[in-house]
Amino acid sequence: MLAFLIFGFISAQKAPVDFVNPFIGTSNYGATNPGAIAPRGMASVSPFNVTGRIDLNPLEKDSQWLSNPYVYENKFLTGFSHVNMSGVGCPDLGVIITMPTTGELETDHLKYGSTYSEETAKAGYYSVELDKYKVKAEATASTRTGVSRYSFPAGKANVLLNLGLGLTNEQGAMVHIVSPTEIEGMRTVGSFCYNNAEAAYPVYFVAKFSKPAEDFGIWKTPYNYEGEEAQWMTYNGKTRIKEGFTREVMGDSIGAYMTYDFKEPQEIEVKIGVSYVSIENARENLEKEVGNSSFEEVYEQTKEAWNKKLKVVEVQGGSEDDKVIFYTALYHTQIHPNILNDFNGEYPEIATGKIGKTEGRRYTTFSLWDTYRNYHQLMSLLYPQEQLEMVRSMLAMYDENGWLPKWELNSTETFTMVGDPAAVVLADTYLRGLTDFDVEKAYEAMLKSALDTVNNPLRPGLKQYIDNGYVGVDSGIPGPVSTTLEYNIADYAIAQLAKSLGKESDYKMFSDRALSYKKLYNPETGFLQPRYSDGKWYTPIDPLAGANFEKNVGYIEGNAWQYLFMVPHDIDGLMNLMGGSETFENKLDQIFNEGYYDMANEPDILYPYLYNYIEDSEYKTSVKVTELIKKYYKNGPDGLPGNDDTGTMSAWVVYSMMGFYPITPANPVYTFTNAVFDSIKINLNPRCYSEDSILIDSKSMEYTVPSSGFSGSLKKHYFMNHNNLFNSN
Repeated sequence: MLAFLIFGFISAQKAPVDFVNPFIGTSNYGATNPGAIAPRGMASVSPFNVTGRIDLNPLEKDSQWLSNPYVYENKFLTGFSHVNMSGVGCPDLGVIITMPTTGELETDHLKYGSTYSEETAKAGYYSVELDKYKVKAEATASTRTGVSRYSFPAGKANVLLNLGLGLTNEQGAMVHIVSPTEIEGMRTVGSFCYNNAEAAYPVYFVAKFSKPAEDFGIWKTPYNYEGEEAQWMTYNGKTRIKEGFTREVMGDSIGAYMTYDFKEPQEIEVKIGVSYVSIENARENLEKEVGNSSFEEVYEQTKEAWNKKLKVVEVQGGSEDDKVIFYTALYHTQIHPNILNDFNGEYPEIATGKIGKTEGRRYTTFSLWDTYRNYHQLMSLLYPQEQLEMVRSMLAMYDENGWLPKWELNSTETFTMVGDPAAVVLADTYLRGLTDFDVEKAYEAMLKSALDTVNNPLRPGLKQYIDNGYVGVDSGIPGPVSTTLEYNIADYAIAQLAKSLGKESDYKMFSDRALSYKKLYNPETGFLQPRYSDGKWYTPIDPLAGANFEKNVGYIEGNAWQYLFMVPHDIDGLMNLMGGSETFENKLDQIFNEGYYDMANEPDILYPYLYNYIEDSEYKTSVKVTELIKKYYKNGPDGLPGNDDTGTMSAWVVYSMMGFYPITPANPVYTFTNAVFDSIKINLNPRCYSEDSILIDSKSMEYTVPSSGFSGSLKKHYFMNHNNLFNSN
């Protein structure tokens, strides 16, 4: 178990930033990328190797469901994209792609693409050798600007800017060469997870080159016309090269190029500022953030920013690989949600079409179905000011849109996944002692999604849920069991916040609603089972159907086994429903022993910690957690169990390696496991916590928290309140 003591800590020789391996998660569908990014950056520079040459890129973006701009196994690179996402399940962004080439100009990515070697990735830095051209490409980034350095051999050289290629399924772009050292334009993106295509939107950019081009131009590849006039169109479908063209060009397959003729080896630095508001803001972002700074200066600033973020936790003990796994996971939690507002505070509002302005930070990329379970709890502990800004961003979305976000991306609501997860995050944040936000507005927004039965985008099927206590198979709502359980968890969160705010009648109503999962428990099958609105069970039920994203009647991204215990707010009640702890434990054992547990997805993510509820079997939690870390988390490209889900899988291992875990969303209680490290120092934010730091000594069985006066033995304690342990201000 753990001891919590406050005293000095001897830091390791290497800084936390030195342990980051951005290649972790770039294989095994982890959906991360090794590109350069600043903490919570809007811009990033990622190698783009997921298109063309299926012989070299077996995981090609159009050959299967692929949501990332880079896959470790692929070997054919077609450039470097400048707006990207990490750990998401659907394709989008991956646009504004640059590519350095040599020799004669070629604009077809299938022809100008190259194999590569000598890859290096660090926090805020990426480099690679392009075999075909003998060019070294390096990348770093500030918050809103990607910075690249291309080292060319002597001879003819080109820098291409391809606006037709991308990970997004949207099309349409504009490009304008301003001068021999500057290009500006925009690219359309959106339709994340193939939803809300009407809300597709532009990302603007300004690219500045460190040396003026000797020649420049635009290319455009039109559609192949098949009408009667095609016989006279000798240019039909052919790429048009518009040399020296300095007016705007619009289209789908368009791009720009800068050409040089070097007498000796030369370096070209390319700085690309981005904005979701305007070209002018993209230019200002570039000038204010990096200006005339060199590549090395930008990288050093970004590296220091990463080290500052990562040294919030300092560890001793464990192996070198353990530290790499831990700090890379913490690094991955600092990519999303990311900053949306420009340097001047402007950002696109959600749904209104207007431009808003913030004095703080507007965050975006809220994959809340994933992150409500552990991610935001970790942010409340380690980065509480950022968590508060995320909460304020969500409330601003409510002001603009009339609803809290569900799965928001760049001020568009994608309506992805099920449930009402924003309510859980808001309540959990407040109950962990972070109260510096408009809680009455938050509560108002939560009630709207929980009570409005007309055209409710957050809770479809709500009327049936309120009337029957569950969403029926015949409701037309996908995954009615999953949806019911998610609504239960959200109702529990509302109840806990209502209690804290003294709203007793609401507390009772939502507490009762939160337990309606019991109506889906079929004692004959022993599962939470779909049923019709008239009460009849849906039969037959195959409890294994739904694994590995297989569609099934009752569940979303899971099956009956993986949802059986997904009632974190009422584990004791579920145990009683099953007939007691023996049956509960036997079924939990069966999930692990028979291979039903899915470490790569969220519904059963807390299952190894459930043994702490079973007297005399608490030791199994440490056994299972240790086994899962060793099996699924590695210092290598396949070092994540699956999709990182914008940091959720990484948050799980950060908590687990520290030796404690937030077992119930909207209940600030931790449960314990054996820590991987001998000692862990958490440097707390003094604006939110009364102590500057807390040391976890995993060898001892005693703990002391002087600020609260709470002390004693952990030998028989498996749960502890966050506010007692960390004493929020």
